[in-house]
Amino acid sequence: MRFAYLAAFALASTAVVAQMPKAPPGSADPAAVVAGSYTVDPHHTLIEWTVNHLGFTPYFGLFGETSGTLTIDPAKPDAAKVDVTIPVSKVLTTSPDLTAHLLRAPKDGAKADFFGANPPDAHFVSTKVTAKGQTAQIDGNLTLNGVTKPVTLEAKFFGAGKMMGKDNIGFTAKTTIRRSEFGVGFGVPLVSDEVKLKISAAFVK
Repeated sequence: MRFAYLAAFALASTAVVAQMPKAPPGSADPAAVVAGSYTVDPHHTLIEWTVNHLGFTPYFGLFGETSGTLTIDPAKPDAAKVDVTIPVSKVLTTSPDLTAHLLRAPKDGAKADFFGANPPDAHFVSTKVTAKGQTAQIDGNLTLNGVTKPVTLEAKFFGAGKMMGKDNIGFTAKTTIRRSEFGVGFGVPLVSDEVKLKISAAFVK
């Protein structure tokens, strides 16, 4: 019985492997970009945030489970638009205590140290795109912790192609914000006010 199960599993695995592409379906060739409206792939979109922790080490965590849209036409790259929502409540660190602190409800009516319990989603909406080759400057408004400020992303095309019958496109981007400007100033300057954001953004149509 065990042998029959293992044999069936091996056959099924072989069939799956046989259906997999022989090379990555994505290409760094801009010609692979298909115009249209895309939605965020929440499984492969990550936002890494990094702060200077006490001058000893950089400390980073992640935001995930994002949602949103991208409209793009490779013939008119400056007309691209992006609208992304980031659930702050899903913030990830490798320390359960730190994660809990980031989302801890304040006591006795005081202001939360960081985001507090049930924080509102963050939201980025582009206002202007300036493309140059495979890079672009994306100006927009970031709403974080209930505060909206202008932010500029330095974005770079990573790859595009078709996977499982759907068009995919991906970018990387980076920017720097000051958390105190968004009302998250706890621990400054021992933990840096400057927060570096590194983004891996995947979209599917």
